Amino acid sequence: MLSVSVSIDVPDMAKGIRFYTDAFGFSKISEPYPGVAVLRAGGLTITLLEKREQTKPSPNTQDVRRYDRHWTPVHLDIHVDDLRAALDKAVEAGATKEQFFENAEHGSAAFCADPFGHGFCLLERK
Repeated sequence: MLSVSVSIDVPDMAKGIRFYTDAFGFSKISEPYPGVAVLRAGGLTITLLEKREQTKPSPNTQDVRRYDRHWTPVHLDIHVDDLRAALDKAVEAGATKEQFFENAEHGSAAFCADPFGHGFCLLERK
């Protein structure tokens, strides 16, 4: 049986937990090791990993972690019933709204970034 979880690097664990609980209703279910927190909302579990800025994500790269807005080919899509309310809540918790697309037929979408520069989308359920 296949199981998938999502891990997210954050430079400050307390700030990471606060954002994901306030913005999306995650609850912290454990902190199994220093610098690791497991959060759950509905059927989704995410793991926050505290990683300092400018540290290398792998010994095989010259790239370093940075937490200003950055592009990554993998991001979270968060499906919500009330897009405007979810967007307001996320922005209030520290997210940045980057683009908003209205589509009454298929559901609207908001492209955003968390306080750590990671992109995510809020997608309205239809």
